[in-house]
Amino acid sequence: MIVTVTLNPAVDIAYKVNHFQTGHGHRVEPGSKTAGGKGLNVSRVLKKLGESPVCTGFLGGGSGEWIVDQLGQEELDHTFIEIKGETRTCLAILDEESGTQTELMEKGPIVSEEEQEEFEEVLKELMSEAGMIIASGSLASGIPASYYQAICEWSHTANIPVLLDTSGDALTKGIEGRPFLIKPNKEELCKYMNKADLTVNEMVAAAKKICTQGVQYVLVSLGKEGAFLVGKDLFLRAEIPTVQAVNAVGSGDSMVAGMAYALQKKYSLEECLKWACACGTANAMEQGTGTIQPHIVQELMGKIQIIQEEKA
Repeated sequence: MIVTVTLNPAVDIAYKVNHFQTGHGHRVEPGSKTAGGKGLNVSRVLKKLGESPVCTGFLGGGSGEWIVDQLGQEELDHTFIEIKGETRTCLAILDEESGTQTELMEKGPIVSEEEQEEFEEVLKELMSEAGMIIASGSLASGIPASYYQAICEWSHTANIPVLLDTSGDALTKGIEGRPFLIKPNKEELCKYMNKADLTVNEMVAAAKKICTQGVQYVLVSLGKEGAFLVGKDLFLRAEIPTVQAVNAVGSGDSMVAGMAYALQKKYSLEECLKWACACGTANAMEQGTGTIQPHIVQELMGKIQIIQEEKA
């Protein structure tokens, strides 16, 4: 069983507004509404791959009730902690004419210490049955930056791996918890290294350094340039085919799902990287967020090249 952790989920609402201008009114068609959050995106892709993930985290208020209803419709198992605060709403304005996306993201509710302690009990119970934990996304207000670090430390006691996909201070602290794998993109890795930009060689060196701190693997997503997977004595690079991208949002989450799926199946690391890239690319070809077509994933698997580089 794979458990996905989403500590700051959201109701995501997207509107298509061509020629969007600030300071002007726009009449729009009804927007699309989704149960959002990186861990929930991961769960959807895992479900498409035939897995039965369990979603957990914090939900509250009417927005939280709506997400629970949506998860039921999607047949996703869940064990969320009910909090006093209202689950956040995030708004995206998509302008297809200019190719831009403007986002308004609420910070999220304040999660009390008591609610965090209740979550700890639930997660530790889930860990007794889980084969893997995937912790993704930002932290809600009130949750310390060290919370992912704590989750990783609990997982060591339970002897199960954690795949961590977050950024900023949560990533920096999370690395101290020695997760099995982290999945930064280039921007997140640059921020972690406190650099404005990094070359591929510099990113590989940074990933190698992270692996000396107890992280087993670093999966770095590079968008249309593919990805690479680094371990203490490993450097694999993936070249992906050119596709007609429709919506790349959620591709990183889909990569995590593909990697988790393949690791759970005990595939080789080369195959794991292929699955990660195939799922990430397949998501970019779909209108929805955190969604794939399994037959497209299979087609892409045959077009992805994995190159084993010399040790960095």
